[in-house]
Amino acid sequence: MPELPEVESLRQMLAHSAVGRSFRHATVKEARLRRSVSAELASAITGRTIERIGRRAKYLLIEVAGDQVMLVHLGMSGSLTHRGRGFDAGPFDPRHDHIEFALDDGSVLVYNDPRRFGLIKIVKRAELNNVAELKYLGPEPLGLEFSGGYLWKATRGRTAAIKNLLMDQRIVAGIGNIYASEILFRARVRPSRRGGRVTRDEVRRIVTATQEVLRAAIGSRGTTFRSYRDARGQPGRFAQLLAVYDREGKPCLKCATPIRAVVLGQRSTFYCPRCQK
Repeated sequence: MPELPEVESLRQMLAHSAVGRSFRHATVKEARLRRSVSAELASAITGRTIERIGRRAKYLLIEVAGDQVMLVHLGMSGSLTHRGRGFDAGPFDPRHDHIEFALDDGSVLVYNDPRRFGLIKIVKRAELNNVAELKYLGPEPLGLEFSGGYLWKATRGRTAAIKNLLMDQRIVAGIGNIYASEILFRARVRPSRRGGRVTRDEVRRIVTATQEVLRAAIGSRGTTFRSYRDARGQPGRFAQLLAVYDREGKPCLKCATPIRAVVLGQRSTFYCPRCQK
């Protein structure tokens, strides 16, 4: 599932290529996503200019002229690509091109989603922070609110594993399974440790590692194992830099101890039994 680095990379690319363009029309070929696409989608954006592209957690926010915002979540297998001259559509099965947004320069934004777990909905700008998808999200992990002091308070008395707490979107927004494992390896904290037993120094290391890992992943355009593609249709490059995720049995890059895997919160979790305590 695309996490914060993938969505932020997508935001940066679309901010460069699509902001200032206007929607000529939208064609919904398949409305049955996680929630059915509104029949009013096309009329809400046709003729309007894309003014800004933002992000909240794993959600892309496409702001158009007037008071409309298009909220986009890629789900498990979705992609939003900007297709124009020279675009390589090879990785995409056209049967899963569910929504096409024609722009005024002849290019097309295409939402492709084989598993149809994604979400596209129109929200009024003034109501954006109160929609169900965004209302209860925690602070952004790259923002000033996500500090050692904040995470220390958020984890006190908690018996849940620290990895599960990092993936709790109410505590911190945007971190998923891949990056939680990588963050805790860099912070030298075992993912199964109870949140309430993580020390103040370890909490500070987790916050620092969070910012380092996410920024590095954004710089590599995210991680691709199977379906994720960026706005140009290219895979993310961070997979080759992963230290523990999906490396069970392989030697730790720091101490050569074999990486182990456990299941926490129904998700595969990878760690070094020597480096992480």
